[in-house]
Amino acid sequence: MNVKQLDLSRRTIAVAAALIGTASLVIGAHAALNMRAIDAAKAVTTEQITGSIGQSSRLALVIGNGHYPDANAPLTQSINDARALSSSLRKNGFDVDMVEDATKDDMVRAVGRLKSRIKRDSVVMLFFGGYGVQAGRESYMLPVDAVIWKESDVRRHGISIDGVLDMMKEQGAKAKLVVVDASRRNPYERRFRSYSHGLAPISATDNALILTSASPGKVVDDGKGEHSVLVSEFLNNLGKPGSAESVFNKTRLAISRASEGDQVPTVSSSLLEDVHFGEAGG
Repeated sequence: MNVKQLDLSRRTIAVAAALIGTASLVIGAHAALNMRAIDAAKAVTTEQITGSIGQSSRLALVIGNGHYPDANAPLTQSINDARALSSSLRKNGFDVDMVEDATKDDMVRAVGRLKSRIKRDSVVMLFFGGYGVQAGRESYMLPVDAVIWKESDVRRHGISIDGVLDMMKEQGAKAKLVVVDASRRNPYERRFRSYSHGLAPISATDNALILTSASPGKVVDDGKGEHSVLVSEFLNNLGKPGSAESVFNKTRLAISRASEGDQVPTVSSSLLEDVHFGEAGG
C-alpha cells in the first residue's frame, strides 16, 4: 500500500468514526426523550390515581324482604319499594347492592360486602323494608328464614340495625344514611311475654341520619298502593333539590300531615356536614 492509499484509508476511517459518533448522539438523545416521556406519563398516571382516591364514593345496601313463611300474606310493597329505591339511588350516583327476600346468610354476606367497600370518604346508605322487631332496646331486621319464638331468637336470627351503624362508623364512613320501613305488626308479636310493639329508638350518633316509618314503639298498617307510604313520599322528595336531611324531614312532615297524626315517622340526625343525594351536592 502506497502513502496516498494509506492517507485515504485514514480519512475514510475518521469519517466513519464521526458518523458513528453522530448516530450515537442521536440515538442517545432519542432514548433520553423517550425516558422523559415515560416518566411524564407515569407522573400523570400517578396524579390521576391519587386524585381518584380522593373522590367520594356513594354506597347503598337495599334490602326488601316480603315472603315470610310465618306471615298470612307476603309484603309485596317491600319488594316494590326496594326495586324503586334502588333505581332512584343509582340515578343519583349510588353504587347499589340490592337483596330481595334475604335469608340470614344473605343479609350477613350483604353487610360484609358493604363493609369491604366503605372508604373514609364514603356516603353510605342502608334501606330495609320488611319486618322489624325490638329486643334488648335494639331494633333488628328480620330475614325471611327467621324462626322466632322467644326474645333471644330475635337476637340470634335478626340483624341489628345499631350493629350495622357501628360497622359503618368503624370503617370510617363520612356519612351514614338509614331508612327503615319495618314498623309493621308482625306474626311474632304474641309469642313471648316481653314482646314490644314497633321498633326501639335508633341512635343517630357520629354523623348519621335516620328515618323510620313510625315513632318508637308504634306500628303502622300497609296501605293498598304499590309502595309503602314511607317510600312513596321518600321517592317523591328524593328527586327535589335540597340536602338529605331536608329530604328526610319533608318525608316525615308530609306523612304526618296526610295521616292527620296517625303515622308520624321519626327522623334522627347528627350530621356534621351538608350531604346531598344528587351528584352536585356531594
